[in-house]
Parts: sequence; structure tokens; C-alpha cells
Amino acid sequence: MITAVVGIFLSLILTPYIASLMREAGILGRDIHKLDKPEIPEMGGIVFLISLPLSLLIILNETIGKAILIFVLFGIIGILDDITRLKQSHKVVLSLLASLLVFSLPLSTNVDLLLFSIELGVLYYIFSVLFITGAANLVNLLAGFNGLEVGTSTIALFFLGLMTSGSAQVLAFTGAAVGLGFLWWNKYPAKIFPGDTGTLSLGALIGIVGILGKVELFVAILLLPHFVDFLLKTKIRFKGRPLGKTEVQKDGTLKAPPYLTFLGLIMRMKKVKEYQLVAIVWTIETFLGIIALLLQSL
Repeated sequence: MITAVVGIFLSLILTPYIASLMREAGILGRDIHKLDKPEIPEMGGIVFLISLPLSLLIILNETIGKAILIFVLFGIIGILDDITRLKQSHKVVLSLLASLLVFSLPLSTNVDLLLFSIELGVLYYIFSVLFITGAANLVNLLAGFNGLEVGTSTIALFFLGLMTSGSAQVLAFTGAAVGLGFLWWNKYPAKIFPGDTGTLSLGALIGIVGILGKVELFVAILLLPHFVDFLLKTKIRFKGRPLGKTEVQKDGTLKAPPYLTFLGLIMRMKKVKEYQLVAIVWTIETFLGIIALLLQSL
């Protein structure tokens, strides 16, 4: 697929350029899970906002154009969040507003649930707004380690590409390619962070693909780690920082924060370094993708 080839090429080339611009502008974040806590360029998700639309220009149609617009709007929300540190409630409200563009898409209004489907009619559009908003913010929550959010999103988009066709498949495979190109620079040890610019836009893309490709159930399966993390963080009302954070031990292993998170559960079960933690989550995501593929074949 030519759009995927263009996407990975653009992402590979643009990422170090954007990283250098961010460093020159002083837009940096501490890599807090390293002993020396180096400063790393932030807001790398701008690469996605440039690479994906450019990659899709050659096959642009009305559906893909509107999907790109929703994707870019979520990226803009991410930029605002990276710059101003939006409150979680404000982030959700802005996400809902951006998702309203889904009302302009020609959507099938049923939800497939393996052996049967539910016809929602006009309510499906409300469901779609909540679905895209939820996907974006779930991906945004399960983040903070080198390659974690981009890696899991790339895996999810790849499997969604295998399960869909038409515009949804093009968006999924191209998004996965763009993510893979960025991941080359974002993997441990990271040379750039995606920021909320990247996590929100990638999460929104996963939601959009799910809606367009009629694979909502399989998106839910792929985002199970993110949903578990969300449920655990509701107990502390998403205010983990004042309570404590993940600590790096002298041997490079991670000590879980003093409250439950999905990643913290892994740290409690096994002594891991950052790259090992991320590899475990990637493995879980791949396993969920395989399960989704098998369920689709039933």
C-alpha cells in the first residue's frame, strides 16, 4: 500500500527534524524513568499531524478527508494540552466537540457483536462521538514510558488494518506505518516524546477506524489494557502525581507508584526495567490483536 510506504518514509525523516526544532525552542521534557533524567524533545506528535495527511493526499476522498480533520483536531487539542496542561475534564469536553464531526460521515448505524448485531439508528452517532473520545483519552492515559503509547497504538492499528477494508483499512495501515517510523526514534532510549499531541491523535485514529470499519468490538478488545488502567485510576480520581510516582532504582529497575495502575500491576508482579515493561505491554497488545483476529473469523 503506497500510502503506508509514504507514511513510514515521511515519519522517519521528519521525526529527527521536529526533535531538533523542539530542542532549539526549549520544548523539552524530563525522561523521568532514567537515572540521569535527560531532557528530551516533546510534542513529537506533530510528526503524525504532518505525515498522515500528506501520505493520504494521493487517495483523498470525502470520508478520508473528514477522518483526517477529526484526527488533526485531536492533535490540536493535544498541542494545547502539551503547552497549557489542560484539566482532564477540559480535555474530555474538547474531545467531545472534535468528535462531533463524525455526524457528517456516512456511517452504518449497527454495532456488530460477533454472532449478532444491534441496530442503534440515530443513537449510533452519539455512540460514535463517545467511542472516539473514549479511545483518544484511553490511549492518552496509558503513557509515559519510552515507546509505550506509540508502540501499542501502532500494533492496534496494524491489527485493525487486517480486520477492515476500504477507507478504514487505508487509515489503519497508513497510521500504523507513520507510528512505526516515529517509533524508531521514540523507542528506548527515546530521542523524542509524542506528547499528548501524539497520544490523543493516535487514539482518535483508532476510534475512527473502529467506527468506519465496523470493528468497534475489536477496538474495545485492543484497548483492554488502557481500560483497566482507566478503571484503576478512577479510584484516585486521576490525581496520581501528588500521591507519588514510579521510581527508578539504582539497578535501573522500576518501583511501582503507591497506587494501582495497569503498569504498576506488572511492576508488582515482576522486577522490570523500562524497556522490559514496554516489551511486556507490546506483547499483551499483540496477543489481544491475535484474539481479535480469531474472533472475527468466527
